[in-house]
Amino acid sequence: MPQSAIIVAGHAVLRTFADPSDRRNWALLDFQQNEVPCYIEHVRRGVELAASDPDAILLPAGGQSRRQAGPRSEALSYYYVAEHYGWFGNPEVAARTYLEEFSRDSYENLLLGLCRFHEVTAAWPRQVTLVSWEFKRERFQMHREAIGWPAERFLYEGPNNPPDLEQAHASEIRARERYQADPYSSDPEFAGKRAARNPFRREHGYRTSCPDLVPLFAHEGPGPYRGTLPWQRKRLS
Repeated sequence: MPQSAIIVAGHAVLRTFADPSDRRNWALLDFQQNEVPCYIEHVRRGVELAASDPDAILLPAGGQSRRQAGPRSEALSYYYVAEHYGWFGNPEVAARTYLEEFSRDSYENLLLGLCRFHEVTAAWPRQVTLVSWEFKRERFQMHREAIGWPAERFLYEGPNNPPDLEQAHASEIRARERYQADPYSSDPEFAGKRAARNPFRREHGYRTSCPDLVPLFAHEGPGPYRGTLPWQRKRLS
């Protein structure tokens, strides 16, 4: 039975399943034009972590976020990156890789990544490792706290930062301020961004596969969620 979840947060979508090192094959925003090598390194790190832990499953996370790329998800794009590079010498990880194709932002990368683990295993992980930008480390700790995931069962891997780190830091400061005021990202601005990142109007089924989380899905804050979550119980189901 898998014990660990390794979630790799997606950032972009491949337009076509060709050479992923060529940025022309990605649907990129202006500020992402030089980031493709960094995405490949995120995938590599996730695969390496999964290879080092035979009780882990790898969960690339991210939805069909770009209309111009067609109905391809960030998660599927990252799967293809791993496949293109022969799973970076660890082909056995392919059999332990599952896609989370509905998350639209960093909060959902973590929460829906957990949901996907439960959907696959009918249990909650004992350990979670999240792979994303190093500069987002503090933000993901905020998400962890918002959903009550225990700190001792959470690891963060930030393999790199984007080339334009100054711009990224400035944007991140604003994002953390907004998440601090609205930890469950329920205000209209957050909702608008999520809608824009869901051009194919897909809806996850985790309310059915993870019924214990339905009240958390509905919680809008800004105060903390007061219910007891499954990972806060003494025995994991």
